Amino acid sequence: MALKTALALVLVLVAAAPAGAAWEPTKPIEFVVPAGPGGGADQMARLISGIAEKHKLSPRPLIVVNKSGGAGAEGFLDVKGKKGDAHTLIITLSNLFTTPLHTGIPFNWRDLTPVARMALDQFILWVNAGTPYKTAKDYIAAVKAKPTSFKMGGTGSAQEDQILTIQLEQALGLKFIYVPFKGGGEVCVNLVGTHVDSTVNNPIECASNWKDGRVRPLAVFDTARIPVAEWKDIPTVKEALGVDVHYLMLRGIFGPPNMPKDAVDWYVGFLKRVYDTPDFQKYLTEGALKPSFAMGPEYVKWVEENEQLHKELMATGGLLKK
Repeated sequence: MALKTALALVLVLVAAAPAGAAWEPTKPIEFVVPAGPGGGADQMARLISGIAEKHKLSPRPLIVVNKSGGAGAEGFLDVKGKKGDAHTLIITLSNLFTTPLHTGIPFNWRDLTPVARMALDQFILWVNAGTPYKTAKDYIAAVKAKPTSFKMGGTGSAQEDQILTIQLEQALGLKFIYVPFKGGGEVCVNLVGTHVDSTVNNPIECASNWKDGRVRPLAVFDTARIPVAEWKDIPTVKEALGVDVHYLMLRGIFGPPNMPKDAVDWYVGFLKRVYDTPDFQKYLTEGALKPSFAMGPEYVKWVEENEQLHKELMATGGLLKK
């Protein structure tokens, strides 16, 4: 009789267990940022983590960890080494391409598992609000009058900011002293402190200092103006200077190599839910990011095309590893 009771209990427990239950995180998720605190990637990672907690979108928290050494190489190599790990994510900017192309580290984006693209980020030419430069033409005229005297601050060496700086130099016959910093937040702080003369920060990295009247945007590096009321009066570089210099930066999420497919599927759904929240949409608008959620083949195709674009841009700028 006891045996029959035990068997019946087992059958009840089996019936109660969900058949083929979908995967979900069972421990905290390490969210790696291959850049310093305060920059655009760091801000987005912390926002995603906060939204997940606020709206209870994940059964486990996302723990943001900055691993910025070697222009992000520290973070990329760390995640590359976690083969099959379902509890690690990395948010990437375009150092996904630039760091291995410049340094030759044993890493390529194909070493990771593409999850989703959250947005594309803009770049703006900024100066300190205390300077006399009211337009991009004013500033460029001053730079031309004193070659190699003006400092352009940017995130990292041979990264997006330096690529844009070189494009501007080549298009206009200029020469800046390029000053690298660990992250976009630090770049803008140094512009506010007048340690550099200009920067090519992402909008969100300098937005608060702009609102406080400390910095001034002169031109946006895109083919059209930013279609948001707060930013729409900033001319494109082509409008302001007559040269077509434009560039957009990735804000994308990857997992370690061989991340299980059911985990990838969960993260794609999770990130889409984050993306659709009013909080994230407000962030995109206020930070002048281009809404461009993508996953699967669409995301992979974009990454493949932009890897080739960066090879061409860095070759032109003399930034490829020799």
